[in-house]
Amino acid sequence: MLNRGYAYTTIISRKSRGQTLLSHLASLYPHSTPQAWQQNLDNGEVTLNGITATGSESITLGQTLVWERPPWIEPDSPQHFEVLWDDPHLLAVNKPGGLPTLPGGGFLENTLLRLVQKQIPNANPVHRLGRATTGIVLFAKTPQAASQLSSNWNTPRIQKIYRALAQGVAQHDAYEILTPIGLVPHPLIGSVWAANPSGKPSKSLAKVISRTTSTTTFEVSLHSGRPHQIRIHLASIGHPLVGDPLYGLTGQPLEDLPGLPGDGGYFLHAQFLRFHHPITGEQINLEAALPSGF
Repeated sequence: MLNRGYAYTTIISRKSRGQTLLSHLASLYPHSTPQAWQQNLDNGEVTLNGITATGSESITLGQTLVWERPPWIEPDSPQHFEVLWDDPHLLAVNKPGGLPTLPGGGFLENTLLRLVQKQIPNANPVHRLGRATTGIVLFAKTPQAASQLSSNWNTPRIQKIYRALAQGVAQHDAYEILTPIGLVPHPLIGSVWAANPSGKPSKSLAKVISRTTSTTTFEVSLHSGRPHQIRIHLASIGHPLVGDPLYGLTGQPLEDLPGLPGDGGYFLHAQFLRFHHPITGEQINLEAALPSGF
């Protein structure tokens, strides 16, 4: 799909002032080389405070930087979802693997958000799942529902239970995982969320569902909402997800050219979501059927 392009807008922060615009762009968007950014500048795609930039400018605090990215052909992704719940306030869907929840990483139109809003323009996701993760995504249709769900999302009032297929045979039947999660260096994109002693407190409860000679299937309950939390937490106790291209045995990026956060190949499914309806108070118990692979 050829999209309509996108304007990426940022405000220059205190830590960036004094840099040249070219060096700032190369550090802000490390997926492209300085040479590629100079070409974008030469094409007139970048403005600083509304003036077409050359790249040699010395940037200062508070300036508005805009990159007008021209239309591009997006990677293919599934163009379907299953509706699990639909009323005037809420929509819950079963997201297929390979479909991003929100725009990012080269995806703008081929996202669950765009697919849903074509049918229900006022629906907005309360949370997100990774592109390769399958299962329940909850949308709010009204500001009242969105506000109530967002304030309760990382509390015991909302139960989020996942199924995960992990490497190795677990020695115990249950684990309380408290590994802090924070940003660490990544060779391709600058930084990525991973196990980090100085990161934010995080909590997952993992219960063994079954074992084979080389894998363990876990049921994981989230008690915090950090990025890639289950992938990082299971890896941090020595059980990375089967096929995970990013995280190794310690919950850190793999040493030999780790993949990107959106890369697929692993098995993680948001299976159950239990909460009280934010408007009616009704108990809602949602379940998304397991995909093949589990």
